[in-house]
Amino acid sequence: MQQVISVWVRDPRMQKNDFWHAYIDYEICLHTDSVCFTKKISQVRRRYSEFVWLRRKLQANSMLMVHVPGLPPKNPFFSLNNAQQITDRMKGLQKFLEQVLQNPLLLSDSCLHLFLQSQLSVPMIEACAAGRTHYSVVQAVQRCGLRRFHSEEDLHNNLKISCDSDSDSSEGRDPEHKIKDLEASSLDPIETSQEEELSCLSRST
Repeated sequence: MQQVISVWVRDPRMQKNDFWHAYIDYEICLHTDSVCFTKKISQVRRRYSEFVWLRRKLQANSMLMVHVPGLPPKNPFFSLNNAQQITDRMKGLQKFLEQVLQNPLLLSDSCLHLFLQSQLSVPMIEACAAGRTHYSVVQAVQRCGLRRFHSEEDLHNNLKISCDSDSDSSEGRDPEHKIKDLEASSLDPIETSQEEELSCLSRST
């Protein structure tokens, strides 16, 4: 029986970095019964520049063995207030994903799965796919969008995670402050630890 992978790019929304800088992101919805995917239904939001990163990453990881489909071209006159331009780009992004998901080699790329089914930022996707995070690709996907309260054991276990086994234990903030920060957040540890993981990665490079 043929397995089905359906993907939609929809619901463009304007996001503001600050008063002067804004961008459009899009919701990616995926429904599938394919054994290739950990989650059968997922929704994430991504912006155009992240699609550009994904295409470059897929091309590099495939070692030029396959042709990665093209993206809608970057328009220097693209306007956040032009509904037609936004719609055309959205359709082009969906076509890109549909073609990517038809290729078995590209479908096996961990970066693609994290892009489609996790809330990780691009730097954290790269780190997770390379095995440089305390959570696996499957864990990142499974916990996407989930929220839970931390038990005292969860809080202390999270503090035990080391960015670098050889790093000085005196680095970083006081553990008591970290516990308070974690208690104040109900986000999944994967989401709340991205900033800390990025700090670790920058120190190790």
